[in-house]
Amino acid sequence: MILAQSPAISETIKYGMPCFCYQNKPMVYLWKDKKTEAPYLLFVHGNLINHPGLESGNRAKMKIFPVESGSNLPKKEIEELLEMAIFVLKSQLKK
Repeated sequence: MILAQSPAISETIKYGMPCFCYQNKPMVYLWKDKKTEAPYLLFVHGNLINHPGLESGNRAKMKIFPVESGSNLPKKEIEELLEMAIFVLKSQLKK
């Protein structure tokens, strides 16, 4: 689903976790909570994305989107977040 969002998105491993990059810039990580093991998407520039589904916790820059384990993925919401993340990275790449 993430790779299908844009041909400019690639997948790699950074810090031991799957990382999806937009034009080789880290955009989103796939990881799980250390205590609960609940999966989430970690948006690198989450502080620049205004979306009710994102949680900042104690992070200054990154925000997470929790994903309920064992349930269907909220595809539309994830695609919306990915579009917003791409917009943020495009804006930063122009600078």
